Amino acid sequence: MSLNQYGPIAGLVGQAYDSFASMSATNLALFLLVNIPVLSIISNAIYQLLPKDKSLPPVAWHWIPWFGSAAAYGQDPIKFFFDCKEKYGNVFTFILLGRKVTVALTSAGNNFIMGGKHTTFSAEDAYTHLTTPVFGKDVVYDCPNELLMEQKKFVKFGLSTENFRQYVYMIEDEVTQFMKNDAGFKVFQMNDINEWSSFDVLKVMSEITILTASRTLQGNEVRAKITKEYAQIYSDLDGGFTPLHFMFPNLPLESYRKRDAAHKKISDFYISIIQKRRANPGQEEEHDMIAALMDQKYRAGRPLKDHEIAHILIALLMAGQHTSSTTASWTLLHVADRPDIAEALYEEQVKHFRQPDGTWRTPEYEELRELPILDSIIRETLRIHPPIHSIMRVVREDVVVPPTLAAPSEDGRYVIPKGHVAMSSAAISQVDPMLWNNANEWDPSRWSDPEGVAAQAYKQYDDADGAKVDFGFGLVSKGTESPYQPFGAGRHRCIGEQFAYLQLGVIVSTIVRQIEMRLPETGVPSPNYHTMITLPKTPCNILYRRRNFD
Repeated sequence: MSLNQYGPIAGLVGQAYDSFASMSATNLALFLLVNIPVLSIISNAIYQLLPKDKSLPPVAWHWIPWFGSAAAYGQDPIKFFFDCKEKYGNVFTFILLGRKVTVALTSAGNNFIMGGKHTTFSAEDAYTHLTTPVFGKDVVYDCPNELLMEQKKFVKFGLSTENFRQYVYMIEDEVTQFMKNDAGFKVFQMNDINEWSSFDVLKVMSEITILTASRTLQGNEVRAKITKEYAQIYSDLDGGFTPLHFMFPNLPLESYRKRDAAHKKISDFYISIIQKRRANPGQEEEHDMIAALMDQKYRAGRPLKDHEIAHILIALLMAGQHTSSTTASWTLLHVADRPDIAEALYEEQVKHFRQPDGTWRTPEYEELRELPILDSIIRETLRIHPPIHSIMRVVREDVVVPPTLAAPSEDGRYVIPKGHVAMSSAAISQVDPMLWNNANEWDPSRWSDPEGVAAQAYKQYDDADGAKVDFGFGLVSKGTESPYQPFGAGRHRCIGEQFAYLQLGVIVSTIVRQIEMRLPETGVPSPNYHTMITLPKTPCNILYRRRNFD
């Protein structure tokens, strides 16, 4: 094959060769040393212009080799995905710090990756370097997939309806006591119904979700330990759950050392509780996850080891705290931004739970599931602010892209090669303007139309017609074909979503009963995509005053 057929590219290469050949060795070395970055960018651009294998998905244009599209993706992944979708279609590849990441968008893309075989699309290969140092060995992604499915089944035993009924009062009590005692609610504590103040919603929700999760799922011993000292240890462990730690698992930095030390302290603490309970069985009836896990055995007949229980508890606390605190924050921000919806939400609470003497009664668990305004507010928040914008899997074998997702290339269907990272994004399908009216607008009313897109998407996600799949942890709605996937889908769908709805519902209800809320003129903050979970940018303060119950 002659270089002449490449025209200007061949001429450029020829001129460069003639120039370098005339240089002395010393001058050539100096030239290369000074100009290697520029030459790398130029050679990378030339390489992208050369003909490529037509069976591979198109690669997003990038100037800097290895770094690739990291800046555009990291700054605003939603905009990056939509821009690439317009240029390249629903399937494309981009370079992320040396990794080749192939993205599959739309509901079909969600189904292709989330519904694919776990032997082809590996979650453990994608995440274990991040999760194992934080959660611990032998659990979640640090064990074979079949053991993870059994561990999820064990956790489901602790997420029973009977336990949920016990948890409603516990969560309500924790929120009420927090508002009575935390310095952020000083005006509320003064019983002044006329004075407005403010609180940092992200900080408050982070603390409340830890308190409520520890009180319910983790047990009395754990809840009693939630002090400032424990909070700092937890913060050190949480510091290992960042994009830096995801991209670079082992760096000689202080945050990595603090992460490892904190993991050991928290793990040892859980193990001490487990050993104490084993030494004194039947001392106290507990409706918590520790008791549930201590009673379980793997299919091979082996009970869970103490460190496995401890590490599962860490995983539950870490994963649940991040997603619930973030969703609760976004929910309250939007409610505060819409006084009309806030008032409707409050009146729903009054109608069902305000007693003739003016006091509030604790809802029953089943009653919380029958509050349409509260339910639609939480669903809409999860639609427009899913905690995780990108789901990754490592491709273990070459896989063909189905024609329903991307039109065939000139050489047939696209193939995603072994070793690529495959990525789906429910955050895109949940705000796809081709599906949702006013897709980027927070509008809870869209969930009240039984024939609307939202209701149909949720029906598909929840498999209301009874199409359930058992991946090894009990029947669960697969939901991979739905554009609405706030808790993931398939075998890695979050098993804690019912607890999350319970926790969010009680937290939001309890706060709305006690205070009126408004936002400053700055309005709802923009998303911060520089964190593992999509948080609101700071400052994210909410103005509040105590309600007048007269």
